[in-house]
Amino acid sequence: MTDVLISGAGVAGSALAWWLRHHGFRPTVVERAPSPRDGGYKVDVRGAALTVLERMGLAGRVRAHDTGMRLARFLDDRGRQLATMDAALFGGRSTGDVEVMRGDLTRLLRADDVEHRFGDSITALDADAGGVDVTFARGDRRRYDLVVGADGLHSTVRRLAFGPGSVHLRPLGHHIAVCTVPAGLAEDRVELLHPEPGRTVGVYRTAGAPDARALFLFRSPAGDTDAGDLAGRRDVLTGAFAGAGWRVPELLAAAADAPDLYLDAMSQVVMPSWSSGRVGLVGDAAYAASPASGQGTSLGLVGAYVLAAALAEAAGRPADGFAAYERRMRPFVDANQALAQRNLKGMVLGSTGQIRFQTAMLRLLPHLPGRERMVGRVAEPIRRAATAITLPDAA
Repeated sequence: MTDVLISGAGVAGSALAWWLRHHGFRPTVVERAPSPRDGGYKVDVRGAALTVLERMGLAGRVRAHDTGMRLARFLDDRGRQLATMDAALFGGRSTGDVEVMRGDLTRLLRADDVEHRFGDSITALDADAGGVDVTFARGDRRRYDLVVGADGLHSTVRRLAFGPGSVHLRPLGHHIAVCTVPAGLAEDRVELLHPEPGRTVGVYRTAGAPDARALFLFRSPAGDTDAGDLAGRRDVLTGAFAGAGWRVPELLAAAADAPDLYLDAMSQVVMPSWSSGRVGLVGDAAYAASPASGQGTSLGLVGAYVLAAALAEAAGRPADGFAAYERRMRPFVDANQALAQRNLKGMVLGSTGQIRFQTAMLRLLPHLPGRERMVGRVAEPIRRAATAITLPDAA
């Protein structure tokens, strides 16, 4: 039986473990977090990724955890409503697409009969023709037939196996921050949004949630600041939103107390190859599309499915399996990465005039002739990218 070590217990890593086990492999998942990360933010699952969930028998269970979001409301600096929008249209979702919290999705994907090493990480890889010797932070060393990095934008596996020169991080000129805030700062199943030139703040509370999530988007600071530790992230966020109106000061104060504050530059990963010998990459570690694409979760689900199927088809020839995975996934990745720049243009506007024009158009939209066609045109590029792959049979 082929032993595969997967670094990362997020969407891509958990889905890959599920499918490798399905194909007769013996996966192990190592995750630096001390326990499963059941928090996070809301994510969309569309197109081919929904087919993957259906083939796992999980589509119904995932839909049962739908966020139930109803509206997006745009507010000025005094909290007055500028415009409102249906939540599905705001998220670019077509019929059948589903929006869930990331923690709910990863919990459903996690296979109970797969070994998990929480609170541990990979510190060294020593690969040869027959396998990969892995050294862990806890100090032990084990040998695996294959290692797959599903450990995100700043992948440790990618750095150890491929070296710093093998990846191009394509910055999109913006930062994103997400954290948990008190429920009272949000409305039930409503996304509150406050746009200002060069920055946007949002806060929402999903159906039945005991707390809310705040989202901060802003033009990247000069020098593309690496915020580093939690205190550094708080300082960058406070500086980026100094003087902002509405309830932004309250949200910043809540973010300062949030232990789960995430802040990073929005970037894409571009690599000439996603494998090196017996080590491969999947999800954000290989081809991050950035949160601006709205497709990171779907890329992780589809990539995990395609990689597991390709390795199974290759039957002990990992180089052939990795090559087949890459051939099938490349066009899909390219199509979904292309969404990010387009989406960012509407997420963070550059001037007060652009904000006024956008909100005026949103107010007019329900009254315009041919509204349904216009809505369809908005969602069409996302739908097209989400279905830009033919999945192999599950077998």
